Amino acid sequence: MKHTLRIIAVLIALAATGYWFAAGANRGWSKTSVPQKVVDEVTGIEGITYQKKFVPGVDFVAVGLAIAVVPAGVSFLFRSNRNQSQKPNKTQI
Repeated sequence: MKHTLRIIAVLIALAATGYWFAAGANRGWSKTSVPQKVVDEVTGIEGITYQKKFVPGVDFVAVGLAIAVVPAGVSFLFRSNRNQSQKPNKTQI
């Protein structure tokens, strides 16, 4: 159980960090819309419109790592099974 929880914690941390890198690795706050420059065809004037797009920021990574800490911390509440890994002593035989 202890080992499984730690693997889950690592997978959550890797998934959050990997998604952050794949989506652009924004070093600011997460954004739900991105500015996009457009040029008016008639006048030639540049303007800005906003396209709806989620761009994860460092807060996304921080929350992902905080969630990963939970199963890692819970794994320390379980004891190790030392009886299974110990070899019997000669005096016990």
